Amino acid sequence: QVQFVESGGGLVEPGGSLRLSCAASGSIFPIDTMGWFRQGPGNQRDLVATITRAGRTNYGEAVKGRFTISRDNAKTAVYLQMNILKPEDTAVYLCYAYNRRVEYWGQGTQVTVSS
Repeated sequence: QVQFVESGGGLVEPGGSLRLSCAASGSIFPIDTMGWFRQGPGNQRDLVATITRAGRTNYGEAVKGRFTISRDNAKTAVYLQMNILKPEDTAVYLCYAYNRRVEYWGQGTQVTVSS
């Protein structure tokens, strides 16, 4: 099992920035892939970004060029720098880990972009 501590969500105006953090703990280390998905009012989970242990990244089309994912393997933490935020970025952002064909999900942190 793995447990996540997510932080950094909140209310921000359009055009603003936020930085999300997720620290993982548990018994499945090292974790192959970590990242973020988001879940809007329709409850669909959309890819935001993932990063492998080797540093290979993958971004959802909606966030390319605005969001940057990074990872600290020593701390088993993943970060998401979100810039030029838009109202359509409003969602619950879920921390994600994938290891040995098993997916793990955090509880999520709310991000609201509104004036």
